[in-house]
Amino acid sequence: MSESFDVPPKRPPAPTDKAKRPDKPSPAKRESATNKSLRLVEALSALMHGDFSRRLRGQEGVPRDVAEAFNALAQQLDSSTREFSRVARVVGRDGDMTARVETHDWSGSWVVTGDAFNALIGDLVRPSTEVARVITAVASGDLSQKMALEIEGKPVRGEFLRIGATVNTMVDQLNAFANEVTRVAREVGTEGKLGGQAHVPGVAGTWKDLTDSVNGMATNLTTQVRGIAGVVTAVANGDLSKISWSKPRARFWS
Repeated sequence: MSESFDVPPKRPPAPTDKAKRPDKPSPAKRESATNKSLRLVEALSALMHGDFSRRLRGQEGVPRDVAEAFNALAQQLDSSTREFSRVARVVGRDGDMTARVETHDWSGSWVVTGDAFNALIGDLVRPSTEVARVITAVASGDLSQKMALEIEGKPVRGEFLRIGATVNTMVDQLNAFANEVTRVAREVGTEGKLGGQAHVPGVAGTWKDLTDSVNGMATNLTTQVRGIAGVVTAVANGDLSKISWSKPRARFWS
């Protein structure tokens, strides 16, 4: 029988110094990486502080894909800011109530922001347009128009509600005053009903002064007509003592 001998397993080679310790970047490479990071941080800081004109170039050492992404973001911020400023100027200063932010080249949250801005303009413009419509109608003598306090099925609130209620109160007072003046003029002047007075509830200030002036005029007319009627009746009955020879206060001819 042949003898067998156990062969001891081979040991793996001892690691060399190079395998134990990976290569460290050279000082030049570390400085280059630091400079790249600093350029990117400076550009992001400028963007954060509102400088949307900053751009990164490939020769600055920043990776190309990072530079392109940064430049695209800066371009979007710059163009959206310009668009918002344009619409604010056109609507606020030029008075073009139809101007809106163009969002057809935008996507995602940029579109949401643009739509919210446009909705804000619409909410501000509609009550203003209503006020202008009613005031134009009143200036043209149409006192039947009033400001709608509900727009597109939604009630107006806050300051818009206060303005709308004020405009409608103004129209109501104008309408009541005009109706009362017309009624008194018709009764006294056309129908011969003396003693007519205008009654406009809730009036104050200039409206009350105007109402009092109309009532004073109607009272004076009534007094004069009744006085003339009394004199005429007395003369017709042969009583000439009622005739007054005092100088008239005014005359209606020149």
